[in-house]
Amino acid sequence: MYKAQGAVLRPTSRNRSAQHTQAVHRMEVVMNAEQQYETVLGNLRAKLVGFKPGNKIFDEIVAPRDEVFAKYRPIFSLDHVPHLTREEFTGFLYFENNRHWSGLHRQGLRAAEDLGRLRESLLILLDETRPLADRFGEAIQMVHGMGKGTATAVLTIAYPERYGVWNNTSETGLRQLDAWPTFEKGASVGARYEKINSLLQRLSSDLGLDLWTLDAAWWFLAEPEHLPKGTEGVVTEMVRRFALERQLEEFLLENWGHTPLGKEWAIYTTEDDPEAGNQFPTDVGSIDILARHKKEPRLLVVELKRNQSSDQTVGQVLRYMGWVSQHVAGEGDSVEALIIAHRPDKATRYALLMVPGVSMMTYEVDFRLEPLQPL
Repeated sequence: MYKAQGAVLRPTSRNRSAQHTQAVHRMEVVMNAEQQYETVLGNLRAKLVGFKPGNKIFDEIVAPRDEVFAKYRPIFSLDHVPHLTREEFTGFLYFENNRHWSGLHRQGLRAAEDLGRLRESLLILLDETRPLADRFGEAIQMVHGMGKGTATAVLTIAYPERYGVWNNTSETGLRQLDAWPTFEKGASVGARYEKINSLLQRLSSDLGLDLWTLDAAWWFLAEPEHLPKGTEGVVTEMVRRFALERQLEEFLLENWGHTPLGKEWAIYTTEDDPEAGNQFPTDVGSIDILARHKKEPRLLVVELKRNQSSDQTVGQVLRYMGWVSQHVAGEGDSVEALIIAHRPDKATRYALLMVPGVSMMTYEVDFRLEPLQPL
């Protein structure tokens, strides 16, 4: 409270004490945030020791960077966007052309259906005379299929020194490092990206990695930590199985509507991210596929059983279910899980007998060679 002294209002000693306490609290928050950042930075440096030429991810994504920039920076310039063709945009969405992101085409192709609106959206996104928080949200909400992953990929191509990528892979990496920012309640998608981008810029500077390479690093961290070492030129069964199940994930996403799951379940989406349900980021890892029932208040965690034990798989899906129930599910929503494996595992079957809400499906790969029929 304030006491009047003549015509001047002066703070009381009680008020000065409260102001001092608040200032000390703010300082402590800043210091704790800095200590947390330094811990994150140290952990990330240690994890990226093997991320260099000769590493598969590095060679596949970082090495062709300049080639991709040379091809697509002119296309995503403010001068060219008004003349952007459908073929130029859709071509960029495929990994064989962008050499970095494998899933942009799944929803991004929809963005090119209205080419005029897409051009308008990109002009807004790329206009640096406007605040990032404003133009980012406006741009991705204008066009169905744009999403944060495609929009930030375009920004990284157009302005590689200033914008990092926000997609489910980078979000999972930041969450697992305990570096995911906190946002004010009700923060817009643009405000969230502005804060995420500031963090990515700082990490990029402190690690000595450009933003393209930093984004490739999240893919490196998402790979299995310990691949088996076989003799030179021999691919072990574990590596073959992992590659096969990565292809299975792509197949499910590409053909969801034609699978038994697609009859009842739709892959989870949000207003600002049509690809949200693929590699859905959580604080305890990324969910292969998150789906929502088309008619009932139910959520489904879909996990592909890769090279972990049965106990690990069951524990993993239970962690994901718990996280989804706390952070995604609305009032009245139930959370279930589905494990998809190549072979029915007896140990997993026994475990699932005691775990309600978790089921299992198997998949088969049908690959046959047929003799050429005579003419």
